[in-house]
Amino acid sequence: MQTRLIQTDGLSQQILEHGSGSLVLFIHGFPELGVSWRAQVEALGEAGFHAVAPDMRGYGGTDRPQARDAYSILDLAGDMVDLVRALGHETCVVVGHDWGAPVAWHCALMRPDLFRAVFALSVPFQPRRPKGPPTAAMAVLAKRGGLGELYINQFQADDAHAIFDADVETGLRKGFWAYDGATPPERQSTGFIPEGETFLSTLPDDAPLPPWMSEAHFREYVDAFTAGGFRAPFDWYRNVDRNWALTPWLQDARIRVPAALVVGDRDPVRHYSGPQEAGLKDWIDDLRLQTVVEGAGHWIQQERPNEVNRLLLEFLRGL
Repeated sequence: MQTRLIQTDGLSQQILEHGSGSLVLFIHGFPELGVSWRAQVEALGEAGFHAVAPDMRGYGGTDRPQARDAYSILDLAGDMVDLVRALGHETCVVVGHDWGAPVAWHCALMRPDLFRAVFALSVPFQPRRPKGPPTAAMAVLAKRGGLGELYINQFQADDAHAIFDADVETGLRKGFWAYDGATPPERQSTGFIPEGETFLSTLPDDAPLPPWMSEAHFREYVDAFTAGGFRAPFDWYRNVDRNWALTPWLQDARIRVPAALVVGDRDPVRHYSGPQEAGLKDWIDDLRLQTVVEGAGHWIQQERPNEVNRLLLEFLRGL
């Protein structure tokens, strides 16, 4: 595996890369990096694919535009279009986890000629909501259930990232622990924040690292977010309603390329994405795999690398 910078039309992107052959592009989420896919990049490179995992816009060694509006779903998917071309390929399979899954779904939705299949982890495809911007619906969901506030709504505030920047190591450690499959059920985060609290204040100060994360790997995240900060990653969340406003032309659009979804049965995201997961087949013409990995949490490609690699390679070889 190698790490290098590659210049696309509007961005310098840092990528983790291995192998040659058909391109498989890995899109990470929050708070992750291209190295979150190390096990998959290695396995697919050895299996005869050109595996590439970029640090996404605003993360790690990739450029961080200053404008908040530079982090819309159109910018994020456009970066992947540019990257495929810069790598010298005409098509690819796109794999996404967490925030990277909506980017991957939208790559397949908007450019099925380029992204010939999509494999998503943890977050199902969510069609554009016809009744209005999503954060209002999220607020109603939380209020109706007496659950406080969904963290996505809390992240809309201009200064929401400040508590993460103030103590990068604690913020990352708590976040990884709170969504991990090995964390006891009563101590996992649900994603809903009681009134007067923040995402981090609801988590214990003695939260350890997940069992799969070494100190050396954790230090990669700490160093990257200490250098780059959390402002840009939070701007992905601050564009959620703007994404809705930018995409009326995608209303009722369907995923028409071969697709797969893999989730952990202990992933807290299922508390608020359950309806989309249950109705996934209604929006995808060629859903070839939808499976739940027992005991796995949110960081599934790192918690269960061998199982994810097996499922991904089976999917790829079936295309």
